[in-house]
Amino acid sequence: MAFGTLAIAGDATKKSLADVAYERLRDRLLMLEIKPGDLLNDDQLAKDLEIGRTPVREALKRLELDRLVITYPRRGTFATRVEVTDLAFISEIRAQLEPLAAARAARVASPATREHLRNVMRAVEDFDVSAASVVETLRLDASVHQGIYAAAANPHLEDVLIRYDNLATRIWCMVLDRLPDLEHHVREHLDLLRAVIDGNEEEAAELARVHVSGFEQAVRQALFAA
Repeated sequence: MAFGTLAIAGDATKKSLADVAYERLRDRLLMLEIKPGDLLNDDQLAKDLEIGRTPVREALKRLELDRLVITYPRRGTFATRVEVTDLAFISEIRAQLEPLAAARAARVASPATREHLRNVMRAVEDFDVSAASVVETLRLDASVHQGIYAAAANPHLEDVLIRYDNLATRIWCMVLDRLPDLEHHVREHLDLLRAVIDGNEEEAAELARVHVSGFEQAVRQALFAA
């Protein structure tokens, strides 16, 4: 998963107001603070964010490209709904692209990037799932996935994966409190990170595929058990 305040953010001083509005609204949409189907009023959002209407409108246009909001003529802009069928569609794409990114990262990552991934791995090792908040768990997950996407050094692949990882995050948030083995989901990142750091392309690709498949299965079980 990948969000502004929850993930790896750049230098805040370089961000435009539209960037700030985009990241804040994106986080609220991903965390379901803005619920699927909610009407988004740009005047109210501007007041809530203490940002002008123009940056908010620019942010909403970007969020529509991300499929997080949808605009209907004469009706307004709404948070997109989260449908069970979305899980299969999103997982189908991620099952192809996540292994590609992991294998490429294992092959081309620079020494500095591998060192960064070692730091991420240590953070996963030290993470206390039972004591962590939802936001902290999602932030950790985002740091793993964003780290691997960036390590693949293909900005077009990274952009697509972040978009679909965001969509998967919304679904995950719906069932996070019902997942029976969240600890396992967090810890299996360790083997994936290790494979990338060690340059093992085949293993990294397979572990990424298994991770996506396991995520879909766990979420599906939680959805249908509700």
